[in-house]
Amino acid sequence: MEFKEREFIPVVLGGDINTYSVARAFYEQYQVKTYTFGKYPSGPSYNSKITEYSHNPKNDEDAFFLENINRFAKQHESKKIIILGCGDNYVSLISRYQKELAENIIAPYIEYDLMNELQQKQLFYQLCDKHEIDYPDTIVHTKDMGLDFEMNFSYPVILKPSESVEYWKHSFATQEKVYSVNNRKELNKIISDIYGAGYEDALIIQDTIPGNDEHMRVLTSYSDQNGKVKMMCLGHVLLEEHTPRGKGNHALIITEFNEELMLKAKKLLEDLNYVGFSNFDIKFDTRDGKFKFFELNTRQGRSNYYVTGSGFNIAKYLVEEHIYGKELEFEMAKKEHLWMVIPKTVAFKYVKDETLKEKMRQLIREKKVVNPIFFHKDFVLKRFMAMLKTHLSHFIKFKKYYY
Repeated sequence: MEFKEREFIPVVLGGDINTYSVARAFYEQYQVKTYTFGKYPSGPSYNSKITEYSHNPKNDEDAFFLENINRFAKQHESKKIIILGCGDNYVSLISRYQKELAENIIAPYIEYDLMNELQQKQLFYQLCDKHEIDYPDTIVHTKDMGLDFEMNFSYPVILKPSESVEYWKHSFATQEKVYSVNNRKELNKIISDIYGAGYEDALIIQDTIPGNDEHMRVLTSYSDQNGKVKMMCLGHVLLEEHTPRGKGNHALIITEFNEELMLKAKKLLEDLNYVGFSNFDIKFDTRDGKFKFFELNTRQGRSNYYVTGSGFNIAKYLVEEHIYGKELEFEMAKKEHLWMVIPKTVAFKYVKDETLKEKMRQLIREKKVVNPIFFHKDFVLKRFMAMLKTHLSHFIKFKKYYY
């Protein structure tokens, strides 16, 4: 592979598909290697030629993170270091310690107080009320409410933690990312299990919006350091993962354009003076014909290569603004493109809508399709075999967990 010497070095924190998607974007746009700090010797960025991967279980601990990143910056003090978190825990660390990072580190994030508010889902819904953005009927449950509280909507309901970083710090046997709950007895049991494991923050209980994965949308935006949105890319989610710890992770996306929806989110972000990447989860509610917003992630999502694959390379926005000082123009993605991280056979088996299937076939015929994990220039047999095993495992996972 060909690499070029640049005045910057990208650094990403994490180990999942998010890190590899970012690294691939940086390589394709600038032919640079991305330094990746993960916790374990595994994942898409491990054994890759486009990354320098190092692992340490302490990488998401405050003291180790700060010492490690500043040491790296000092070792490369002639370069600008662009740092990105690929999980809420890493993003929180970067934002919390922005003022203690070395001078040559560029951390494109909002202040920690605002980030902390946005990562707590109940505060996001307050912002939605202010900006007239629709969201599902919601109960914010706190530990002191106990189990004797009123439900103003029917089962099944969705239950999830308001503060995901703290939630995953308190593991228990039946822990899931998001719960679909069918009755009150089941709801009380899950609430008791979560608080019993040591989690102290609020829980979100929501009305279940009817419809399968094909009603989901994902919206990714980039806001410059002046708080102005410069890029928006909306994806129509066709399939999600349904494993207990991966529930809600995107598996299949077609880029689509909805100006009204995108501009509504743009107004919210600009009123917040938001900086950096943001990622909204949205679902279309057939009952009232409205798009309902679930949450705002204060980072690029794990499926971020759907944006790059659609022609809006996410690395470009960071580098052109922060390294080359260019004024970015506002852009919205309009052309359809297919992003998939599952085998085609699985995709066509579980997508139900025939119109969407035909659209998938057309995009595949036109070669407007990408799986970010399999990059022909980055072939390493050991990595390829590990990724192929994960790829093929979706046959079993979807058969076992899909509805």
